[in-house]
Amino acid sequence: MTGAAKRKPQTHPSDTDLSQGEAKRSPAALRTRLVMLGMTVLFSCVAGQLARLAASPSPEMVAAITEPMARSYVRPDILDRGGRLLATDIEMPSLFADPSQVQGIDDVTERLGPVLPDLQQGELRRLLASRDRRFVWIRRGIAPKVAQQIHDLGLPGFDFRMELRRAYPLERLAGHVLGSVNVDNRGSSGIERTIDETIGVEPTLGAPSNAGVPVRLSIDLGAQHSLEDELASAMVRYESKGAAGLVMDVRTGEILASSSLPGQDPARASEVLDPGRLDKIQGGTYELGSIFKTLTVAMALDSGKAKLDTVLDVTKPLTAGKYTIKDFHPVGRPLTVSEVFLHSSNVGSGMLALAEGVEAQKAFLAKLGLMREMRTEVGPVAAPQLPKQFGRAEQITVAYGHGLAVAPIQFAAAAAAMVNGGRAVTPTYFRRRSDAPPGNRIISAETSRSLCGLLRRNVSERGGTGLRADVPGFRVGGKTGTAEMPGRGGYQEKSVVSSFLAAFPMDDPQYLVLILIFEPKGNSESGGEVLAGRNAAPTAGRVITRIAPLLGVKPDGDVATVLP
Repeated sequence: MTGAAKRKPQTHPSDTDLSQGEAKRSPAALRTRLVMLGMTVLFSCVAGQLARLAASPSPEMVAAITEPMARSYVRPDILDRGGRLLATDIEMPSLFADPSQVQGIDDVTERLGPVLPDLQQGELRRLLASRDRRFVWIRRGIAPKVAQQIHDLGLPGFDFRMELRRAYPLERLAGHVLGSVNVDNRGSSGIERTIDETIGVEPTLGAPSNAGVPVRLSIDLGAQHSLEDELASAMVRYESKGAAGLVMDVRTGEILASSSLPGQDPARASEVLDPGRLDKIQGGTYELGSIFKTLTVAMALDSGKAKLDTVLDVTKPLTAGKYTIKDFHPVGRPLTVSEVFLHSSNVGSGMLALAEGVEAQKAFLAKLGLMREMRTEVGPVAAPQLPKQFGRAEQITVAYGHGLAVAPIQFAAAAAAMVNGGRAVTPTYFRRRSDAPPGNRIISAETSRSLCGLLRRNVSERGGTGLRADVPGFRVGGKTGTAEMPGRGGYQEKSVVSSFLAAFPMDDPQYLVLILIFEPKGNSESGGEVLAGRNAAPTAGRVITRIAPLLGVKPDGDVATVLP
């Protein structure tokens, strides 16, 4: 052999095929990478645009995301003391529009007009012309029947959302006490507002799962209806401009009924805001006249400066500077303290106050709570209107209910202490525990018994000013008051507030009734007079005739018809 032979390099078929496959697939892989890169760039651009829009949204987007949602507040039911329903929540449709989708504003306005006649068409046009908004409320809380009529119109851009609305099944009954809610179902006055402030309410975007424990009031539905009905009748009978009254448990301060006429429908905002429908029971202050003598006699008896048989010479008028105080119906002889009360002597009442002295009189009024502001669950009580100075003239006039103006509920609380054994009470519209501790002592039990006797005599004895309030069987006691109303140029002789303070049964007083008739006319029903004995007293008697059996007071004999 001359040398080794050269070998040819060996190739494997698999290697050749792999190289050829890579060459063939390279363009496809490139295209895939390019597509993926393009999609990445595209999504990056979209994300960037979204970020830009979020940082500086357009007006349209702002309108879409900031318009109000249909949010209401869940409220608990309100019940009377017996568990009867006074207020509750119901779901009602509310109408809204998307102005950008509304077609033909003038046509829409004309078609909606007959269905919603109280809707201001100019305001509706303005709302629908707001093309930069995507949501506007048209009317919230529509009756289902009306909502169906609107639905049947088939208006583009209009729709409904269900919201909670407050319903008052007894309409105006106890309207001032219940108060009202706003368009979002939040309490704005009365008990409704107190619920928000003390219990709290929760927002909801749908049907509520739990409205909470019902709120039970001290109000008795039967007594409330009776009081309102008799006050309305009194306004017609005596042609008065207004009337008000309350029924109070003298032991606990619970208000069983409270009414002020003209009344208000808590579901009507226009009435709630009407000053002519002011709650006279705690929203106004008045000089209440001779019912104040109840307090003056109590002060004199409790201090020991006078007794029931103490004799006062009331034959001469009292003078205070340029003022002369006389009795409206002078008897013409000296009177005992009992007779001062029964004959309603202004001179005698003034003499009792003067004997006490300025500071003692002011201290007694303060102890009764008549010199400070008061508040109940219905809201703040109008502050007492006190004399700018408390001299001799003020001592005398305040003694018979002039020169100091208070809210009726504040006076009622003071009067309750005069007949309940002498203990202070705080007016409340919520039910109070029967075992609640008694209030501070205001007057002695003996003084309270003496007053109860005088009040009973004033109604039961011939010649008493409260005779027409008597209800045989229920031992009613009371005191009349007729106060001239202040006006331009002084007091108006024929423009008066006639009032009657009553309590029953006087052998063991349980309930107080206060009636006020505003500016009654002297007509055939009142013997041509405007005196309280001819209008407020018989009204109180009619109220007691109806409520006494409802409140469980047992008569001591057959109940007869109230004197006319």
